[in-house]
Amino acid sequence: MTLIIILIIVVVIALAWISIYNGLVKSRMHTKEAWSQIDVQLKRRNDLIPNLVETVKGYANFEQGTLEKVVGLRNQIAQAPAGNQNETMKLSDQMTSSIKGIFAVAESYPDLKANEQYKQLMEELTNTENKIAYSRQLFNTTTASYNAKLQTFPTNVLAGIHHFEPSEFLETPAEEKAVPKVSFGADGK
Repeated sequence: MTLIIILIIVVVIALAWISIYNGLVKSRMHTKEAWSQIDVQLKRRNDLIPNLVETVKGYANFEQGTLEKVVGLRNQIAQAPAGNQNETMKLSDQMTSSIKGIFAVAESYPDLKANEQYKQLMEELTNTENKIAYSRQLFNTTTASYNAKLQTFPTNVLAGIHHFEPSEFLETPAEEKAVPKVSFGADGK
């Protein structure tokens, strides 16, 4: 009888161990999948950039510096090491700022703003930027869930035994945390 009780206890412990371990693996995979979604959107944005740059070039020849910066960042993102998420996001944040520069360039060229190809590319780019923002949010949510599992008992014991490492959150760039300055001039602008 004692042997049966010991066997039941061992089976229950083994099942709990397996369940907790599988939960950790699933959480880690969700975090990797969320990063993969960011990667997909970054690739999509990188694929849109050459078309956008070519469209803008025809209208804004003297704005070459802005366009070259965007192309340079696109190439750096494409060549960034796959495992270096922080570097990829740093370059992506710089790309987002540069894309805002293209939006600003377009304001100076009414014909460009009226161009159908430009409008379509800008709409796709805006949608992609929104998807990147959503994917970043999803990544941070899955990271929070995974990291919480790594820190709560009894999961933290198994995580330590099996060498599960915490995932790093994606930080908001300092420029985007700054409070925008709003000014209304005498003409209402």
